[in-house]
Amino acid sequence: MEVTTEPKTQIDEASHRNLSFSTPIAGDPSSDKLPFFRHRSRQIKRDTWLVSVLVLLQIVVFAVTMGVNDCSRNSNGHCAAKLLGRFSFQPLSENPMLGPSASTFEHMGGLYWNALVEKHEIWRVLTSPWLHSGLFHLLINLGSLIFVGIFMEQRYGPFRIAVIYFLSGIVGSLFAVLFVRNIPSICSGAAFFGLIGAMLSALARNWNLYTSKVSALVIIITISTVNFLIGFLPYIDNFANIGGFISGFLLGFVLLFTPQLRQDPPPHKGKLFEDDMRSSTRLKEMFDRPVLRIVCLVLFCGILAGVLIAACWGVNLNRHCNWCRYVDCVPTRKWSCSDMTTSCEEMVSDAQLTLTCMANGKFRIFPYTNISQARTQDLCTLVCT
Repeated sequence: MEVTTEPKTQIDEASHRNLSFSTPIAGDPSSDKLPFFRHRSRQIKRDTWLVSVLVLLQIVVFAVTMGVNDCSRNSNGHCAAKLLGRFSFQPLSENPMLGPSASTFEHMGGLYWNALVEKHEIWRVLTSPWLHSGLFHLLINLGSLIFVGIFMEQRYGPFRIAVIYFLSGIVGSLFAVLFVRNIPSICSGAAFFGLIGAMLSALARNWNLYTSKVSALVIIITISTVNFLIGFLPYIDNFANIGGFISGFLLGFVLLFTPQLRQDPPPHKGKLFEDDMRSSTRLKEMFDRPVLRIVCLVLFCGILAGVLIAACWGVNLNRHCNWCRYVDCVPTRKWSCSDMTTSCEEMVSDAQLTLTCMANGKFRIFPYTNISQARTQDLCTLVCT
């Protein structure tokens, strides 16, 4: 008996082609895995408006800070990059990061022991995460934020990343208050380290899910190390970075449990999209761990309540830890890590200002006299250190 066979239609051939791309190979354990950092051609195309807004806001805040600093007028033209006029930088001997003066940081909302304890200006906890010590610090911070932030926003969406970013910045700033000194400090790295911590928790929680995970771990450690080393420079608070990292790590387990791993690809893209329906279902089961989320949420709330209460009570852990200052500062010839209150004797003669440090007897002559008291204190700190 002769069996007639019908010719395959174009629809049948197309569906067969699509299935061949999405069906994992039996016995291949890597068929349902995906790379942690994808190539640009394989990334999910989503808007990254949150990272764009954060980058723009930080640039605007830095520009406003430099405008308020006004080195050309307040420092009588003794500035770096004088061609920038009002937006020129303080001398490198005063701020090696190409940024404003210490008094400007204090005016713009940097953390400062006297302001927090004596004046009770707790609002500085919200303003310090938006400040940068200088142009170098801004560029490094923004470059790291763009690399990490775009990846996280594309993978998990803007809402959850915004929650992690802002909460990590606040908790990191509160953590820095516990170690704050009479030297203005800024906490712009706390929010970024929150994203780093969240990225690490996402990788650790789904270690068996990703390919090239060791390379991803090396990238995370490298970025964290570079930004942490920058925290040893003046005005940058490393304790805020530590607090932000811990917060982001815990919040990553709480919020990053349903990653947006895939969109339905067009048929011709084929192997560029490595996620299939079987993998998607399996991922939802693996990410749904409510006990872990509850424990991390309780730990985060406990840390937030603890640092908030300690900050309101004016707790200063530097009094109980003499070596803690070296986590935030490395002493050099240019600056000191000691928490001393500087005072200088002023002498004006022949349009010159002579400041003599009362602590060590050092003095320095400046070729101008018409400067503010805040600027005089900046110069006194420079002389004494």
